[in-house]
Amino acid sequence: MDIATLIGLFGSLALIIGAIAVGGSPAGFIDMPSILVVFGGTIAVAFIMFPLGTVLGSMKVGMKAFFSKPPDPLDSIDIVINLADRARKESLVALEKVSIENEFLKRGVLLVADGTEESLIRSVMEIDVEIMKKRHRTGQEVFKGMGTMAPAFGMIGTLIGLVRMLQALDDPSAIGPAMAVALLTTFYGAVLANCIFLPLAKKLEERSNEEATNMELMTEGILSILNGEHPNIVREKLNSFLPPSKRQER
Repeated sequence: MDIATLIGLFGSLALIIGAIAVGGSPAGFIDMPSILVVFGGTIAVAFIMFPLGTVLGSMKVGMKAFFSKPPDPLDSIDIVINLADRARKESLVALEKVSIENEFLKRGVLLVADGTEESLIRSVMEIDVEIMKKRHRTGQEVFKGMGTMAPAFGMIGTLIGLVRMLQALDDPSAIGPAMAVALLTTFYGAVLANCIFLPLAKKLEERSNEEATNMELMTEGILSILNGEHPNIVREKLNSFLPPSKRQER
């Protein structure tokens, strides 16, 4: 579980709720018509912007911001170094017998063991990375789209409230409550966009970048193995993907 995501989400909502509670009664910030306009409208428009399967699938993708464990490049480097050491001591063909959990790395190793040319291996693995990024961007775009639409529906709700307020100008006692309800929809839209949808889209983008970097690291490692480079040289090369504080010594 990603603690940072939970801290950010619940922390921001807690601060908003705390500010409301300190300033007065929280009940005044609850209005069902406003909730229906903003929440319901945002979700409904998402089905217009994206296919049904994409919107439904984005809910599952969104969970990655909370539960997905980012790949550890140090583990990837260790695996690649072990493969390089085995290839050096035995042969590239011997790599076929190695059990590898990561499907991307396994595919690359099998291509090496089959004697595939370097340019073709690089091309195949780069295509894998690009397709992965494209697939992840689809889920990100759903949340970005809802983050854009939520404030818009907040404004629509505000306009509805203002129309009702103008219709009640002959009753001064109704103007204040009508104005409060009108502003609540803008409030809901801003909270949805800036505390939930847009931050989740950014976190998913970061997750995708981390995975892509790890895949690029594996690609360079596989090509180094193909070229028969010494494991120490391979480690030095792959250390370039890490910040200086995490780089491993020989």
